[in-house]
Order: sequence, then C-alpha cells, then structure tokens
Amino acid sequence: MVWGTTYVVTTELLPPGHPMFASLLRALPAGLIALAVTRTLPRGSWWGRAAVLGVLNIGLFLPLLFTAAERLPGGAAATLGAVQPMIVALLAVLVLRQRLSGRRLGWGLVGVVGVGLVVIGPSAALDAVGVAAGLGGAATMALGVTLTKRWGRPEGVSPLALTGWQLTAGGLFLLPATFLFEGAPPAVDGRAALGYLWLGLVGGLLTYALWFQGIGSLPVTNVAVLGLLSPLVAAVLGALLLDQTLGPVQLLGFALALASIVAGQLPERRAGGRGRAGGRG
Repeated sequence: MVWGTTYVVTTELLPPGHPMFASLLRALPAGLIALAVTRTLPRGSWWGRAAVLGVLNIGLFLPLLFTAAERLPGGAAATLGAVQPMIVALLAVLVLRQRLSGRRLGWGLVGVVGVGLVVIGPSAALDAVGVAAGLGGAATMALGVTLTKRWGRPEGVSPLALTGWQLTAGGLFLLPATFLFEGAPPAVDGRAALGYLWLGLVGGLLTYALWFQGIGSLPVTNVAVLGLLSPLVAAVLGALLLDQTLGPVQLLGFALALASIVAGQLPERRAGGRGRAGGRG
C-alpha cells in the first residue's frame, strides 16, 4: 500500500525526466543507513546473492518503475505492474519446482482486469517506452521475489540487514549508470526533498524490510498478488488529491482486484488427499 504512493509523489513532487536519479536517492542512502544500524555484512555466497537480488529488486526495477510512471498517464503503469503475480506463478514452477496453478493464473488475470478498470481511462495514452518499462519492471521484480524466496535469509540475519544489502547493492549499481545516462542531477527544491525522503525512508527502507520479511513467511505467489494493492492505493490517492473521479466502472474494477487479492491468499486444494501448505521454496 505504501508503494502505491510512488505514482502521486513522482508526478507531483519530483523533478521530471530523472527516473534514475530518483531511484538512486530511494536506494543508496536508505541502504547505507540500514548497514550502519545493523552492522551486518554478507558472508560467503551471500555477497553474490545480495548483488543479484539488489540489481533485480532495486537497481533495475526502480528506474523501470519511475520511467513507466512518468511516461504512462492514467495509471497504465500500475496495470502493467499488475501482471507480476502471473509471472511469479510461472517462475514458481521453473525456479521453485512448484506445480502450475491454473487457479492462481486465473485470479491473477482477474486482478489485472480489475486494476485496468480502476486506473485506465478511455483517453489513456500508451507510450511504447513506458509500456516496455512497465512490463520490464514487473518481470525483474517477479524474478527478484522468486529468488528471494528460493534463497531465503541467512541464519541470524534480520530482515533490515537483508534489506540494507539489497538497497546498497542496487544503489551502487545505479550510481555510475545515473550519471552516465542522466548527467548532472536536477535542482532539488523543498517539495522534491520531501518526496525523496518519503520514497527513501518510508517507501524504501521501512517498506522493503517488511516486504522481505513477508516473502520469508508466506508462499511466494501469495506475496506477489498483494502487489495489486499498490495501484488500488494509487487510484484512491488520485481521487482524493488530484480530483480524479471513480465511477461505476472503477468501482467494479476495485471489486475484481480485491477479490483477486483475497482469492490469492486461499490455500490450494489438492485432489485425492490432504494438501500440504504449498508455495514455500
């Protein structure tokens, strides 16, 4: 739900045209704060794993997210991001060796349709770069979530420490890329500073720590479908803060998306016997 504030903060507070700079400020300072607080560094194979997860969950995902948010008005970016649960359901088969769930795929499609009804208006423009960024962000985050579930968390390492590793790794990945592709940083006024602080400390450090803890506690497909809450919150904020209207079609979309979220938390029913708790990698 906190991540649903990203869209309104990006469009209303941040300087336009600098998605990588926004990603860098969201990731690296928060990651360094987490390292300073936890004083825990990776060991052994976790240096490589933290780097991979940091690039997928942070270094690639955040610039794609901000690019889609800037270039796709009308909430189309949120709808493209809503395909993530279906990608996770497929990756769970390939990476976690789980059975393909037709029910989860079906409800994932219902969620995409619901989010689309909520956030896409009849005049929504579909920019090709924005569409590619939205789909790419959904794919990288889906793979990051699946690998996070597969690798788990080292014994004795807190969710905050794991978050710090990934935010720092993603931020270090973004540091040279930001100046290479965007050049000098934009001027930052008071509104932009407030936006960057919110995205970094609350939307980054706090929320990612909760997210990674949830991935360790829930089946990965259950976690992924909760991401549908993000575009729904974005739509509510648009209605409350930007005078965007929510008519009968949008309310129907809300109902479909919420039904998908609830259905995604229900356990699988296995024919021919009692089902074990599915979804753990």
